[in-house]
Formats: sequence, C-alpha cells, structure tokens
Amino acid sequence: MKNIFTILILGLSTVVFSQNHELGKVTVEELKEKVCPTDTSAAAAVLFNVGKTYFNYSGDDGFELITEISTKIKVYKKEGYDFANHSERIYVGGNGNEKVLVSRGITYNLVGDKIEKSKLSSDGEFTEKVNKFWNRKKITMPNVKVGSIIEYKITISSPYTWNFPEWEFQKEIPVGYSEYSALIPEYFIYNTHMKGYYAPKTEKSSAQRSINFSYTEDKVGGMMSSAPRRINTLMNFQENKVTYKLENVPALKDEGYVNNISNYQSKISYERSGTRFPNSPSQSFNTDWESVAKLIYDNDNFGPELIKTGYFEKDVDALLKGKTSSDEKINLIFNFVKSRMNWTNFTGITCDAGVKKAYLDKKGNAAEINLMLTAILRYVGFEANPVLISTRSNGIYLYPSSSAYNYVITGLELNNQIVLFDATSKYSQANILPIQDLNWFGRIIRKNGSSAEINLMPNTNSKDVISIMGSISPQGEVTGKIREQYFDYNAFIFRQNNNEIAKDSYIEKLEKRHQGLEIGEYDVQNKNDLSQPVVENYDFKATNSVEIIGDKMYFSPFLFFAATENLFKQETREYPIDFVYPNQDKYNISIKIPEGYAVETLPQAAAIAMPENMGSLKYIISNNAGQIQVLYTLDINQAIIGSEYYEILKGFYKEIVSKQTEKIVLKKV
Repeated sequence: MKNIFTILILGLSTVVFSQNHELGKVTVEELKEKVCPTDTSAAAAVLFNVGKTYFNYSGDDGFELITEISTKIKVYKKEGYDFANHSERIYVGGNGNEKVLVSRGITYNLVGDKIEKSKLSSDGEFTEKVNKFWNRKKITMPNVKVGSIIEYKITISSPYTWNFPEWEFQKEIPVGYSEYSALIPEYFIYNTHMKGYYAPKTEKSSAQRSINFSYTEDKVGGMMSSAPRRINTLMNFQENKVTYKLENVPALKDEGYVNNISNYQSKISYERSGTRFPNSPSQSFNTDWESVAKLIYDNDNFGPELIKTGYFEKDVDALLKGKTSSDEKINLIFNFVKSRMNWTNFTGITCDAGVKKAYLDKKGNAAEINLMLTAILRYVGFEANPVLISTRSNGIYLYPSSSAYNYVITGLELNNQIVLFDATSKYSQANILPIQDLNWFGRIIRKNGSSAEINLMPNTNSKDVISIMGSISPQGEVTGKIREQYFDYNAFIFRQNNNEIAKDSYIEKLEKRHQGLEIGEYDVQNKNDLSQPVVENYDFKATNSVEIIGDKMYFSPFLFFAATENLFKQETREYPIDFVYPNQDKYNISIKIPEGYAVETLPQAAAIAMPENMGSLKYIISNNAGQIQVLYTLDINQAIIGSEYYEILKGFYKEIVSKQTEKIVLKKV
C-alpha cells in the first residue's frame, strides 16, 4: 500500500512539474520537493521555459525583433546553483544595438512554513564585453539555496531580423515543460531547422494583425517642410504563428568521446531566407553555401583585409632573401607568423582591429592572424585562400547559414592538394591543426568568388610508440628504461599540454598517473622541433606491478600502462564516438624474469579486427630463455565511429582490457 501511495504522489508531482506555467505561482509543496520527479539524480530542473518571438514596427526604424522568455527553475542540490544564473549574447557590431531587459527576477525560499522572496537587484545584473561585435548580459539570482525556486522574465529587442534566437528544448538539467512561439509577418521568410532526438508538438495558425505607428515627415508636397510633423498610420498584415511544445525532456547528459554534445541537443533555429515586401521585388538570402561564403567574403572586415598592403612586405622580403625552395618559403612564412603573432583567444570570421594593426601590435583574433598568413603567402606567389570553419565548441551546421562558421584558417593549394594551416597555435604544423579545428568540414573561398567544401579531419594515424626494457627482481620490483615517441597529433597535444610545465612538475604528474611508479633519470627531446616526434626517455622503478602469492609471481607485461577498465561502459549509446583523430598505440616490450623462476603461464596471442577497417588489435607474446617479448599494435583508423557500431566497439575494447590485464604467471623452480 505504501508503494502505491508513493507512486501516486510521484505521479501528482509530475503533473505539477509539467502543467504550472505561470510566473509568480510558487507553492509550499514545490519548495518542499526534495528530488526531481523525473530524474532523482538531477541537481536542478527547469520547471518550465516559455518563449515567444514576434515583430514590432517603428516608422523611423522599421521592423524590430522582440523575444520574451519566462523561466522557472528548482534547485535540488548545491551543484545546481549555477543553473540559477542566466546570460544572453547581445550583438553590438552594427548600426543599432540589441538590448536585454530583465523585468522580473525572484528567488523563493521556504523559511519555516512561509515563502520568502528575494528580488534581483541591480548588483545582480551586469554586461561584459566579448569583442567589438558582441557583449554578454548576465544575471545572478540572489539568495539561492538547496530547495530554492528561481524565476525570471527577460525581453530581448533586436533591430536585426536575421538574428532570430535559437530555442533549446533540452538542457543540461531536466525540463518539465518547454514552449516556444514564433509570430512572423508575411513579409519575412525563414527556414526552420530542428536538431536532436526529441521532437516537439507543433501548432500552426495565422491571423490578421494591425500595427499603429508614426513617422516624421521630412517633405511635404515635394518641398522641405519648415516644420516637420509626425504622421500616424496603420499597417495591416498577415501574421503566421508556429508554437512548439515539449514536456518532460530528459537532461542532455554528456557521454565520453563526444565531439560537442550540443550537436545532439533538441532545439530549433530560424534562418532568414528571404523577404517579400509589397511593391518591392522579393529577395533571397543564404540560399546555399556558395551564397553564404560570398556574403562573408564581401564583408568589409574579411575580403578587403586580404588585399591590404604596406605592413609586412619588408619583413617578408628579408626573411626569404636567397630562398628558392617552395617548401622552405612556406615553412619560413608559417613559422614567422606563428612566432610574431599572439592569439587573443577570440574566434570569429571577421577582423577586429584589422590585419595592419594586429601585425603592428603582434596580437590578433583568429581571422586577423590567418587572413594575414593567407595574404603573405599570396604575396610570395602561392595559391592561398581563407578557409571558413566551425570549431568543435561552435558545433556542426548541416544547413547553409552565415552563423555556421566562427573561425578562419588558411588553405594552400599545392600539387593538386589543399594543405591546411592555423597560425594561432605555436605548435601547429601543416595539416596538424589545433584540436578545436577538427570539426568535420570547412569551406575554402577562392579569389574568383568560388568556394568548395573541404574535409578537416585527419586521415592518417597519429602514433604513440612505447618501448619498455625491464627486469623483475626476486622481490617483485620492476626496473628498467622507457622510451616513448609521440607523432603528429600526439606530439601536438604533448607540446601543448606540457611544454610550459617545469620538468620536476611534469615528472610528479607522470608518477601520479601511474601509481607506484618512481622515475629516475628523465629527458625529453624535440619539444620545440616540430619537424620531429617528441621523444621521452626515463629510468623507472615500479613497486606494485608484480603480485607475489606463495611461490608464484603474477604480472601484466604492460605493467603500469595496462588499461584496467573499458572506456565504454554504457549499455547503449545515442551519439557517435569521436576519437578526434585516427591513432595507433604501439608497444615493444622486453622483460627479463628473475633468476630461479620459470614461466608457468603465458597469455595467448591475439588478432582482432573491427568491420569496415575501423580498427584492429595485434598481440604477439613469446618467452625466449627467460626474456618476455611483446609486440602489440592497436589501430583506430577512423576519427568518428557511428553509434550503430557501439556494441562492436564496446566488445573490441573489452578484448583490449582483457589482453592488457591478462597475467603472466611465474613459478619458482
């Protein structure tokens, strides 16, 4: 009976969770609620999130985009405090600025049996500058505690009808109810794009709407009026309305090896595709990727920056004096830009200060640095062009949109191939881009106005080659030498993560990673010679890699490198597995067993392959006069593996763990 009663209460809570969609209606029962009814592990939950975007009209300024958002959130744990804050990005890079008005902000807490309200004050609102194009408006709700309910209402006004807001039905925490309405005058045409696994219910309608507005008349009867006057008028038009509703949306929970979880988030976006005003010809925008590329290239802060001169020529002429080899010239130019310029950590597809000032200041955003690199390569005579990309954090766009790209790199067309460069990173190389750049496809824009899609993903395996030479003492202590070589992307990541770390700190980090490991003599080669693999050499002593039971020793030949758990533990997988780049792990191991012991049991050799040449494992092991020899190669040949192969991949990694943890058994003789 008790269980039935509990189920009824949970069912009732779920109804409250999903049906009360008005601000200001907070109950004691809601504040007493200890866990989210639909996800007991949730730190917080959106009780409801209701938004509406519509158009206003001013005779002086034209159409304006208005978005109203009402949100109510319940905090269940301390980890949920951050969800009581909110921010909105504001475009300030045009002729008019977007504005954000917070008309309501209240935190509700239960004090005894009474509901206490704490209102958002001016101290909780602030605006921070992102760059010259964007600001960010933030609110921090007051007096947030475990059990609090917070609610706010914000209104965003924008003179830019192309900057339609994106609506997220799914968030990092459960959403009880999400509703979004778009009311669009017949004069505007938008394409809608839905993402994610949860599709909302859709309701469509249309109605006549009238707007009264006034404007200033500057001329009367064709002559300048000595006293300009305000004219009142009425505009009638058809307004098309679409409402989307979705209830009980589960939290967007990240899985390991996911590119950008927001790629799979349930949300809707509107892309302006055209206008059709009365007595005017229809216009189309961003109808295809070619049009998007041309629009970006024609921007004053993009294409014209490529033809600016008079700032680098003398330096480049001196740099290349007497050089005749194309490869040498390319490398010198690339390294010159990398060493001179310092990235401000701002992305963006347009220049901020401009390439000339950036060159003088020796710092710039991604567009300034890589457009500069492109211009210098062109000056020397190479066929170089900018490449528009969307970074991993910006997500993947599957439809034409000017907001699809947020970053610029350089593409050099050489010997019927396109070689990619990104000079924002000191450790990048030709076709070894910063990890943030590895996001499916980019688009190269050529001087003649044409553009083409290009693959950004690496197609060769980056190697990690480990050689171990060790010996086991009668007490089970393993000593020896390790040589580890990092190639291509593995070398890039090593340099990026470790080049600025002091040697002692790095050794300490390495010892912590492999518990029971003590490192003696250590050196690293080619940290700054990007043309060579990074090579680590060190002496080691391992005190807990061998287990002694009676007259037997048990150990894995991989010692402290052995993978002890499967990377993939979930029963099912919703999202593709993203390894970032194809890779190879290769081990060459030689371990001498102690005097007075013989091999009793040796693991079996193995050769395993996944379908479609996605990956393979080769494991050879032998014993030659007390010397254990292992040759092991693990290849992951695809950067991205679809979720339909998850069971196969999970089983493959189960075999990897099994082989790496399988013990050699030694027995006293």
